[in-house]
Amino acid sequence: MDGAMLRLSPALLATLLAALPVLPAPAIAQVSAIAASDLPADPDWRIGTLPTGLTFLIRANATPAVQGTVQLWIGSGSLAEHDAEAGLAHFIEHMAFNGSTNVPEGDMVRLLEREGLAFGADTNASTGFEQTLYRLDLPRADPALLDTALMLLRETAGELTFDPAAVDRERGVVLAELRTRDTYAARETEDEFAFLYPGARFPHRLPVGNAEVLRTTTTPQLRALWQRLYRPGNAALVVVGDFDPAVVEAAIRARFADWTGGLPAAAPNAGPVLHDLAGLTHVHADPALSERVSVVRHGPWTEEPDSTARRRTRLLRQIGYAIVNRRLQRIASAEDPPFKAAGFGTGEVFGTARSTRLIVDVVEGGWQPGLAAAQAEYRRALASGFSDAELAEQLAQLRTAHVQAAAGATTRNHASHVASALALLDDGTVPTTPASALARFEAFAPSITAATVHAALLDDAVPLADPLIRWEGRTPPEGGTQALRAAWDAGTAAPLATVADDATDAWAYTDWGTPGTIIADNTGPLGIRTLTFANDLRVNLKRTDLSANRIALRLGLDGGRLLDTADRPLGTALASALPAGGLGRHSADALQSLFAGRTVQFGLSTGEDRFTLSASTTPADLTLQLQLLAAALTDPGYRPEGEQQHRRSVADFFARAAATPEGTLATQLGAILSDNDPRFSLQPRAEQEAASFADLRATMADRLARGALELALVGDFDEDQAIAAVAATLGTLPAREPDFRPYADNRTRSYTADRSPRILQHDGPASQALLRLSWPTTDGEDQPTALRLELLRRVAQLELTDTLRERLGQTYSPQASASQSRTWPGYGEFALSAAIAPDQVAAARAAMLATITRLAATPIDEDELLRARQPLLQLYANALKGNAGWLGLATRAQSRPEDITRFAAAPDLIAAITPADLQATAARWLDTGQALEVTVLPRP
Repeated sequence: MDGAMLRLSPALLATLLAALPVLPAPAIAQVSAIAASDLPADPDWRIGTLPTGLTFLIRANATPAVQGTVQLWIGSGSLAEHDAEAGLAHFIEHMAFNGSTNVPEGDMVRLLEREGLAFGADTNASTGFEQTLYRLDLPRADPALLDTALMLLRETAGELTFDPAAVDRERGVVLAELRTRDTYAARETEDEFAFLYPGARFPHRLPVGNAEVLRTTTTPQLRALWQRLYRPGNAALVVVGDFDPAVVEAAIRARFADWTGGLPAAAPNAGPVLHDLAGLTHVHADPALSERVSVVRHGPWTEEPDSTARRRTRLLRQIGYAIVNRRLQRIASAEDPPFKAAGFGTGEVFGTARSTRLIVDVVEGGWQPGLAAAQAEYRRALASGFSDAELAEQLAQLRTAHVQAAAGATTRNHASHVASALALLDDGTVPTTPASALARFEAFAPSITAATVHAALLDDAVPLADPLIRWEGRTPPEGGTQALRAAWDAGTAAPLATVADDATDAWAYTDWGTPGTIIADNTGPLGIRTLTFANDLRVNLKRTDLSANRIALRLGLDGGRLLDTADRPLGTALASALPAGGLGRHSADALQSLFAGRTVQFGLSTGEDRFTLSASTTPADLTLQLQLLAAALTDPGYRPEGEQQHRRSVADFFARAAATPEGTLATQLGAILSDNDPRFSLQPRAEQEAASFADLRATMADRLARGALELALVGDFDEDQAIAAVAATLGTLPAREPDFRPYADNRTRSYTADRSPRILQHDGPASQALLRLSWPTTDGEDQPTALRLELLRRVAQLELTDTLRERLGQTYSPQASASQSRTWPGYGEFALSAAIAPDQVAAARAAMLATITRLAATPIDEDELLRARQPLLQLYANALKGNAGWLGLATRAQSRPEDITRFAAAPDLIAAITPADLQATAARWLDTGQALEVTVLPRP
């Protein structure tokens, strides 16, 4: 055997690492944390290192079945760049898709598309400060596709060519990404870093880079950095999926044995972070920012290897911070609160320091009372500690999380395991099993007291004495930095009032009367069981073993946006805020305490034709979850806290609506497309802020009381027990309407006939613009037509990516969309869009129209059809390997049973689509002379 492999045994791993023929390197050093720790590592990981230093981490996993993921981790990112290389680590990531020794430029993505991987969704990469990650999500776990993935990552690791012409083409793409990311949020982050960490390296090494460096860099510079960072000793392969680990290891050895290279130079320190930095105050104003005050102090960071003792200490700290944040949340949830939200915590700064922060989000102009209230609660927690009731609430939540994780361990998904591997590589966190984590928690629990938690918090939190204070918002505070400092100093000296703990009442909705009876019970296609209760409640059940101990549910209630009319377009505006209004017997805050340690959720969304209450629960908590749903229907609280939440969100939305081209388009497009139909147009801010629960009650109360209901349950449950729980809750309600209403008078939706070009203006950077071309199509009732339009969209996406992104370098992420309504008869749209520079609008328009002209005039070739079709077919092939896919089918299994038939028929219909079909579809719907053009330009 060349190199070494093992199932995780700390003793064997220690022996292996001592004998490796290379010097210590990032991946190897992190993996060594397993041998150094007293934590029992998860034995199902297969970890090894090649003689060259390349580490591999392999795990067999069948959730979802017959799929997998392969990731290449490079232990360096933008922090490793020199000044003249700022942004080049990210540029290299882009070049990985643009030519190597054995894969010509452009062929990597095409090869994967033929195998069913969609660019972006399944094929992607990212660059951070300290690592670069390449991800290939495989729709099939077969050896040939695995070998293809490893071949491509081997090319990325050691065979990139950096052809000068390809570099120049990709230069436009990375500059376009830099331009797109120049937002108010990005500028806020840069300003925050500069204030809090003056002199540190990392604020000057944002991964997206420096425009001048990106414009002038050369092939030799890119290649030099790549050769410096992409070395076996600085890399790891993570493979998780429905594979035989021995086969995966053999494939890795075969592909990567000849990749050689020395160790990279040590990465520069991200700091320095000045631990004694204090007493500074800063104001950052931007019209798009909501108001926030941050209070910060830095302290030293002590590196602690992962161990049982370290995890106990971290648990104590976690509980302490959680209690403080629960207090702050309770204040924010009250009627007329002093702040919108607040948070307190301490985090690592690249291993060079730790920063403790108190962050307070307030309404505009409300920073003084908000800061005073949050500061008082912070001081109270540090001075007086915590109550046994507060500790019990947090322990209940933590215990439940551990119990649920252990119960579902056998069906953890690939992403969960990959996260464990990356945590090991990034910071030396030993991968352990959920069962051992639960055992540790139970061993720790008896010694966890309010006093030990308080002591751990005091030990970790850097005292906010003479802190750094930073304000951000739209209008600078009156009195500026002096007022901010004076307010904090006054709060420090203010006497602290004693606050009594609020008692929590018992759950009030346990007895719903005589259980309902079933009047119809059938099993339909794909094994979905459909029931109808005597009160006309419809229930659709699908038991699966895809996620152990988990149940996904969705309750549909008649109405949705179809209740909004031209004269009352905001009738349902506050529906999503209903949970914040609590229930008649319990406030939203009380519900959180009541449900501590229970897996129940209360959320409501408004769809086109129904309201939906969705949740994820467990068999043990299913009855409680159903009681909550029944209470939401029969006794909504309509408390003012929900109205306040809505008004705050409206204010923030309108403040930033025009801050980006995308925001401007989103706020005005509905009115353009609908000829100002109030139902589909953004209503004025004043009217939205005036919307109330009284309006919602007038619109929705009848639906809550009598509207048709359809409940879908999918997951790991006993059918008899689940049916009994439904019968005892939703089944007891008064009679419902048997069918969802047609709302025929409100199902009209027109697409504007006015094709005159529209020009909108945004308030963001002058370098940003957006172009959108669209056409009306048709609704989604005819499945073959809908599938042709979807496949045509995918072809258009391929072509736009090839032209606007790869050939012209004008945009980072061009988009094609196709939507066919199942709610509004005859309504559908096909659209192309791209974020570009203002001087590129004409060229982008020409490229888009040329694409549409070509698609309508000439059939595409079979290879392009294959690359568009295979990812779509794989979506259908893998849709029912998780509960989400089954829930999508079960949601309307009775109200729209044809959805199941359509799902089953779709793969054959997609496979039968020809190039001529797509040409005819483009010719039928996409007349270039009838495109609706909307351009968003910077405001002069």
